[in-house]
Amino acid sequence: MLKMLNRSIISIRTTVTLDDDIVDRVKAESRLRGSSFRDTLNDLLRIAFVHLQASKPRPRLVVKPTAMGVKAGINYDSIESLLSYAEGESHK
Repeated sequence: MLKMLNRSIISIRTTVTLDDDIVDRVKAESRLRGSSFRDTLNDLLRIAFVHLQASKPRPRLVVKPTAMGVKAGINYDSIESLLSYAEGESHK
């Protein structure tokens, strides 16, 4: 049975067999939240899906180095001279 709820969420009524330990944990969480078993189970599933999506491996970022050469008159071993070159004397 399909029915439209507010915010365009489609609700599907179905039968799912849950293991006893899962039922106990959802019931305990329901009591803590003061919400129904159904609402708690839906919230927990949403949290689990967000977590699963966030933990998917991301594509590897590949940075290709580019030879930029060196600029005459700059001491690359001195942070002070690099800051002076990049930001001017006002960096101090």
